[in-house]
Amino acid sequence: MKILLFDIDGTLVHTGGSGKHAMEVAFEEVYAIRNGLENVLLAGQTDPKIFLDAFKIHGLVWNDEQVKRFKERYFIHLAEDMQRPRPKRRIMPGFPQLLEELRQMSSMHLGLLTGNWIRGAEIKLDHFDLWQYFEFGAFGDDETDRNKLVPHALRRAKEKFNIQPNHDAVYVIGDTPRDIHCARPHGAVAIAVATGEYSVEELRAEKPDFLFADLSEVEKVVEIFR
Repeated sequence: MKILLFDIDGTLVHTGGSGKHAMEVAFEEVYAIRNGLENVLLAGQTDPKIFLDAFKIHGLVWNDEQVKRFKERYFIHLAEDMQRPRPKRRIMPGFPQLLEELRQMSSMHLGLLTGNWIRGAEIKLDHFDLWQYFEFGAFGDDETDRNKLVPHALRRAKEKFNIQPNHDAVYVIGDTPRDIHCARPHGAVAIAVATGEYSVEELRAEKPDFLFADLSEVEKVVEIFR
């Protein structure tokens, strides 16, 4: 039995900037600061880490009610912006064909490993009709540190399917060095794909187990899991 854990942004889809836009609008509404994420690293980070970095940069004082309101407003703005046209919004090469192929294989369980809060993940993937493919996952709701997400996904797989696969039967698929790094502490197989902000050369330097320019050659990708 094999567990496949997919990142979202830059791996499955590109929202065209909807995520950043929605966060910045929510940040301005709650904290009255424009362009609140301007100096915050986004690629490969979890949503709570992005929020905390912006929070610290602007020297804000923590207030539980404000944080709750920020998340609520973020989800509202994200859902609205995903309905607006954005020229760079797209589904990545190979999808949904790859997911369809993998779903037909009885030895596979498809999950998510993403820094998105779960509601944000659902909003983004629903737009592309991809949410339906994933039975479980680990999300930004679970941890601020991406390197701690794999055990949450495996715990949910065990609860849902009563399985506990060997580490080398767990695959993390993502487009940033952080996706590669988060697989390492748990002995998972790291599959890197250069469809995000990092080039093939930059990802190769992090020594993933497998590396693709994109996942458009579906049969070649599926062979890894047979």
